[in-house]
Amino acid sequence: MKEYYCLVNSNLRRTLLLLFLVCSLSAFGQQEKKPNIIFFLVDDLRYDFLSYLNHPWMKTPNIDALAKQSVFFENAFVTTSLCSPSRASIITGQYAHSHKVMDNASEIDHSQPTFPKELRKQGYHTAYMGKWHMGGTNSEPRPGFDHWLSFKGQGEYYDPSLNINGDIVDEKGYLTDIITNNAVNYIKERSKKEQPYFLYVSHKAVHEPFYPAKRHEGFYKKTTVALPETFADTEENYKGKPHWLRRQRKSWHGVDRDYSFGDYGDLDSFIKRYSESMLAIDESVGAIMKTLKEVGQLEETVFIFYSDNGYMLGEHGLIDKRAMYEESMRVPCFVYWPAKIKEPVRRKELVLNVDIGPTILELAGTNAPSTMHGMSFASMLQGATPIWRKDFLYEYYVDPMSVQTPTIIGLRNEKYSYITYEGIWDVNELYDLEKDPDQKNNLIGHVEIGGIFGTFLQRLKIEDPKMYEVVKPLDDRLSELMIEKGGFRSKR
Repeated sequence: MKEYYCLVNSNLRRTLLLLFLVCSLSAFGQQEKKPNIIFFLVDDLRYDFLSYLNHPWMKTPNIDALAKQSVFFENAFVTTSLCSPSRASIITGQYAHSHKVMDNASEIDHSQPTFPKELRKQGYHTAYMGKWHMGGTNSEPRPGFDHWLSFKGQGEYYDPSLNINGDIVDEKGYLTDIITNNAVNYIKERSKKEQPYFLYVSHKAVHEPFYPAKRHEGFYKKTTVALPETFADTEENYKGKPHWLRRQRKSWHGVDRDYSFGDYGDLDSFIKRYSESMLAIDESVGAIMKTLKEVGQLEETVFIFYSDNGYMLGEHGLIDKRAMYEESMRVPCFVYWPAKIKEPVRRKELVLNVDIGPTILELAGTNAPSTMHGMSFASMLQGATPIWRKDFLYEYYVDPMSVQTPTIIGLRNEKYSYITYEGIWDVNELYDLEKDPDQKNNLIGHVEIGGIFGTFLQRLKIEDPKMYEVVKPLDDRLSELMIEKGGFRSKR
């Protein structure tokens, strides 16, 4: 009997051990399976021009369908609202003062770590398709990508000349469609492989000059466009505003410049053409989702939607980005991932373009390089509430191609936006965004700024000395005078 029990116990132990090994190997296999990742970047798309966000007349049905099933970040921003600096911040995870792409003419330093380079180390096949614009003198393939499709600088909306893996190819057709078709073909081809892939879809649209697809021209012709309240050139709209802002109305990127609207005619037509250019972008999203479903990869693919910056459409008399107003720096952001996101939700955390790289790397199963300033929001996709930022730095440096907008160093938290201008300017700006989302009432001289941002500046001084050097003039000013006066800056 004793021998019988020993035999049973021995067999039981072997069976349990075998089951343990099988389960362990199965879990290991699941853990090692990496998701495909698509990063979809739109150019100059402001945060509120989606019908999902209750825009009164915009039509974005494909984007809406995804956003409704996604984790949508209501407070997503860029740290510099300009194409090249923002794109460099996305790919390096760094602020502009660190990656040194300060304007639209600068070439990125390719020796820097980037998240696509790190993805390749993790076994990903990486592809870039679309506008690069971090050094526009050539279209040569950049480091970090196995497959490359791009063009010089801004490129052309129609019949573009493309660089495809080092070969110059003259294409016929509409650029948004060409990028979309190449993305679709790439997904189909990679679906036959076991290797996970990362696809960076970087559209030129909706960058000005706005050329919608022929099929979309006049789509919003009969639409009534309501111009922003801060558009009018009135004393009320410019009360408490810096002088440069009103002067720029008649200058480059201003609404009163004689030829600002060119072929558009007026701001009404300008906004409609901007919006019509967005229609092919929405179709691009739909085509990619349709393809993922057809090849059986919809569940296992992470789709991240973002914009390189916002865009002002008449607010404060401007028709550009650069400035630190909400329409310029705030962007749409959502993540669609059916395999993991079971309950769609809107998150209110302050998410930045420098967070994209760290997030994608965590999704791929690795850590971000120490050079990256951003944080990963990957855990938020499954409902976690990590310790997160309450404030962030905004920086814009005078662009040699557009000197009308001064250098801006500012701070933004969950409630306030503090905007300072470098050089001899008359007044800085402070807004309570909860009470004044349109940024009409400048609170400089009426609210204690030090009490709002002092803690953030002191923490930055300890945690990131290099970044603190960028904002040190602000800290010096706050230590001299807790309430910044209206009019010229007070000094000791």
